[in-house]
Amino acid sequence: MHPAPSVIVFTALSGLGFGLLAFLGLGIPDVSGMTAFVFFLIAYALAVGGLLASTFHLGNPQRALKAFSQWRTSWLSREGVFAVLALCVTGLYAAALIFFEARLPIVGMIGAVLSMISVFCTSMIYGQLKTVPRWNQPMTPALFVLYTLAGGALLAGQVKLAALFMLILAGAQLLHWMIGDNRLAIAGGTIGEATGLGHLGKVRLLESPHSGENYLLKEMAHEVGRKHAQKLRIITLLFACLLPAVLLLLTAPGHTTAAIAVVLHLIGLFASRWLFFAEAEHVVALYYDKHRA
Repeated sequence: MHPAPSVIVFTALSGLGFGLLAFLGLGIPDVSGMTAFVFFLIAYALAVGGLLASTFHLGNPQRALKAFSQWRTSWLSREGVFAVLALCVTGLYAAALIFFEARLPIVGMIGAVLSMISVFCTSMIYGQLKTVPRWNQPMTPALFVLYTLAGGALLAGQVKLAALFMLILAGAQLLHWMIGDNRLAIAGGTIGEATGLGHLGKVRLLESPHSGENYLLKEMAHEVGRKHAQKLRIITLLFACLLPAVLLLLTAPGHTTAAIAVVLHLIGLFASRWLFFAEAEHVVALYYDKHRA
């Protein structure tokens, strides 16, 4: 599928922001006053900035509020509802901590849970799509949650915990790719299966149904070269997981080390998100003889 920059920024930054909010809600790190203000400012900037970025992918951004009305059936709507709830509850917790140095552990815990539920809802927007077999697997929500925990722990200054999550994340990312690479074939990824004519013999496209590009080809039939994808996978594993983990475990803790680890993780995170969309094969592209399994 076409990797839209707005959606990449949204899923990457909002995950980091809600991850940090989850740790802050649990009292990690143990801060108050102006120090707490800085941590919450970073978390809110990432979470809210990511959510705002998502609206740029909408045809009519001014209608974004209508998405909240479909929470019974839509994971996107549930994401919006839980995101707002998480921001409001953690905002109450943050205000008490910053201005009164009062800890409301139950409120903070509720905010942390709501933050993680919001990220899970984001993952299920993609994970529940049977039309994109690569995403329609249990490792998709697991991957989103692990990226959130790893990034949140890193921003919260939890060195060993962040390194642990990153090493687990590396394994989860590899597993997601291994399972995803076979999902289209398992789902019947041929033009014969798509048209229902496979029983008559080998089906091939005589000519394109359109003389030019259309919405489906632009959004659903993006293909990334195998060599290009392999390079980006290596970059993802090295920068999002392995290099930051090694840096955190083998060097003395400090602001410089933390800053380098954050930059490395962000590079890998954006590479991972770009691949997440670029490698996704939508079954509608099979009618155009694209994404053959």
